[in-house]
Amino acid sequence: MQTYNDFLTTKEFKPVSSGFNPDLSGYALKDFQSDIVRWGCNRGKAAVFADTGLGKTYMQLSWAEQVTIKTQKPVLVLAPLAVSEQTINEGAKFNIKVEKLQGDVFGPGIYIINYEQLKNIDCSQFVGVVLDESSILKGFDGKMRRMITDSFKSTPYRLSCTATPSPNDLMEFGTQAEFLGIMTHEEMLAMFFIHDGGDTSKWRLKGHGRDKFYEWLSTWSVVIRNPGDYGYDSTGYDLPHVVIHEHVIESGLTDGLLPWIAQSLTERNQARRHTVEARCKKSAEIANSIDGQCLIWCHLNDESAMLKELINDSVEVMGSQKPEHKTAALLGFSDCSVQKLITKPKIAGFGMNWQKCNHMIFTGLSDSFEQYYQAVRRCWRFGQTQQVHIHIVSADSEGAVVANIKKKEQQHNAIAKEMIANVKEFTAKQLGKAYQEKTAYKPKTAMELPTWI
Repeated sequence: MQTYNDFLTTKEFKPVSSGFNPDLSGYALKDFQSDIVRWGCNRGKAAVFADTGLGKTYMQLSWAEQVTIKTQKPVLVLAPLAVSEQTINEGAKFNIKVEKLQGDVFGPGIYIINYEQLKNIDCSQFVGVVLDESSILKGFDGKMRRMITDSFKSTPYRLSCTATPSPNDLMEFGTQAEFLGIMTHEEMLAMFFIHDGGDTSKWRLKGHGRDKFYEWLSTWSVVIRNPGDYGYDSTGYDLPHVVIHEHVIESGLTDGLLPWIAQSLTERNQARRHTVEARCKKSAEIANSIDGQCLIWCHLNDESAMLKELINDSVEVMGSQKPEHKTAALLGFSDCSVQKLITKPKIAGFGMNWQKCNHMIFTGLSDSFEQYYQAVRRCWRFGQTQQVHIHIVSADSEGAVVANIKKKEQQHNAIAKEMIANVKEFTAKQLGKAYQEKTAYKPKTAMELPTWI
């Protein structure tokens, strides 16, 4: 007879060989990278949430190459604009061939396209898929996210790669888990979360289910901010110091006595539009004084156009331009042929590796901490050897915008540290193994039907 403890045991997350054991002997992967790739291959469907500069490109291409060698079928990589070309170039450095997808494919290999091109291809021809910078899914509308999930729901091998997801938004894990076929977003909420008060759009972890949530998370994903988190050698993974320079523009707006301070989101947007010219002039003054590369972030088209006019030898990348121009400009900044680049976080805030640049300017800030974080990490990442200077130009009418960003950053780091602490024990034990989320039901007792049926 089954005891209650035996019943509970059947609900545990148990290991299962759902993939294959790869041969990584020919790769120059570091110890932690090798363990993650091996675990990802064994798992078959997995997520790698590794912070910027930890070698996600090499890990995901190693995984993809092993899948195509094992199956002798093609693997697709989806990436943001310009990251495709960057990935092809990075692959060449690692002796891994990556081709831009053009039409149908024939035979094994690794192919890459931009997310926006997904609607034009037949996904059934691929045995595996990699989502590069997969947190970009949050920036897509529901229709696009559903297309990505549905297009690969029958794909045997899936890998989702991005920087450490925002610990302030645990809902992102639901999107990732659903793409991988682990669990639907709704199932995750029902199992581990509860409505936060009367606001049904906000969820928080159930107190008694906290440990189980992080245990579940570690069965299908690796969350790593530094190799030292799991006992690996962390030599060379120390980020340089960041210096934030705050430049406050006087707006001239008052409530009759004191400077007027925007309160709502609508008012902050109005305040930013009121000071476009003043902020652009200040940003241009800073950019023109910098000898070398400088990355200038903006949010409005008016800002972008004015900055292009004011900053010497600058290149502008905006959404309405042709993909060929945008790709050439972003890659030009990578190889230093472009010295001053003007663009928006939503265009170039994901995936680009710009460690050679250590100066950036924000011509105002949005209310999205994640956009700010991702934009900063284009330059401030492992591999950066110089002190990074961040100039934030804002209006006095926007309030303590820099203080608010710093507060959000402190909260982000504190919660991220807590998240690593929660998954550390599980992940350290399980790297290199694969786990399933649900134990198969194996009935041992015959059902007895009531006589009235």
